[in-house]
Amino acid sequence: MPARSVVFFISGHGFGHASREVEVLNTLGEARPDIPLVVRTAASPSLLARTIRVPVTILEGACDTGVIQRDSVTHDDEATVVQAAAFQATMPARGAAECLRLAPFHVGVIVGDIPPLAFEVATQLAVPSVAIGNFTWDWIYEWYREPLRRAPRLLDDIRRGYRQATRALQLPLSGGFDVFPTVTQIPFIARHATRTRADTRQQLGLDARRPVALLSFGGYGLDHLDLASLDCLDDWTIVVTGHTGSSGNTGVGRSKQIHVLPESTFDVGLRYEDVVAAVDVVVTKPGYGIVSECVAHNIAVLYTSRGHFREYELMVAEMPTLLRCRFLDQTALFAGQWRTALEALMQQSVPLGSVATDGARRASDVIQEMHDVGSAPASKSAAN
Repeated sequence: MPARSVVFFISGHGFGHASREVEVLNTLGEARPDIPLVVRTAASPSLLARTIRVPVTILEGACDTGVIQRDSVTHDDEATVVQAAAFQATMPARGAAECLRLAPFHVGVIVGDIPPLAFEVATQLAVPSVAIGNFTWDWIYEWYREPLRRAPRLLDDIRRGYRQATRALQLPLSGGFDVFPTVTQIPFIARHATRTRADTRQQLGLDARRPVALLSFGGYGLDHLDLASLDCLDDWTIVVTGHTGSSGNTGVGRSKQIHVLPESTFDVGLRYEDVVAAVDVVVTKPGYGIVSECVAHNIAVLYTSRGHFREYELMVAEMPTLLRCRFLDQTALFAGQWRTALEALMQQSVPLGSVATDGARRASDVIQEMHDVGSAPASKSAAN
């Protein structure tokens, strides 16, 4: 009989869901190469290809609708609710279609981060399922009170899906997990650098004597930010990726203190978490992925607001207990007035105590246990 697979349903919203589940995939695949791994997601294929180190089968397609964004710091609440309601309204049919698509893979366990669709499919296939995340979509959408008037069933429909999960693994900085019947708290799932700080700086051509700030705003970018006008360039080096804050920014190429990393940078063995570990400050909107990596490497965070998003409030409340952080309002961010905030941030003390970031191993152990229990042959007494 073919080996039973573990199927990961991963939200395509942002990079955080995919980046942390890649760590679980890598940990699980290295520990148990006998278990076939399948990924169902709309997340960037290039992100997955650069970071997954074990054999997987990737089945592309949306698992949920997440939050509709105009850019990295602006959301469209109305469109978010409309699209989520339309997706949820077709859930039974979507589940049936997924079951047919997954039939060749002999599914043993389903992991969801954190689309309700994952648990609908698990129920239809009669296999165990585990939710992993730091928030649920119903918890996020609860804040969109006015748009929800036109979708009164949306929250109940999402919760109905979550209640079908066999077990939930709750990450730090979390909300909404009371919907699950069984919940276990686990540490941060975080990507860890594979290179030393000095090696990464040398490879990127960064002056070891200057402080470095990484601009990290995900795939939506901040193209209307004029990097060349920053007031800190005489002292600081600014690193940006090719899709963040550089398109249409004519002054970037003329400044020696702005390093634009093309996408090809990550095709030569360098990983994004290596870059995070090599800088002094990350300038960002708070999200689980980047915050967890800064926690793992003790990197300070200069953050701005990210619009009407419930996770933001939770993170802002908790971050000071985990790392050095400081707020920069969007007016100062886009005006290039960074120097004062950066200098103050570098003077802050590191919070006391260590923070565990081995959640990927803990999640892998749970998934293996669920897989092996479901795959064990029936005993003679049970068969009789």
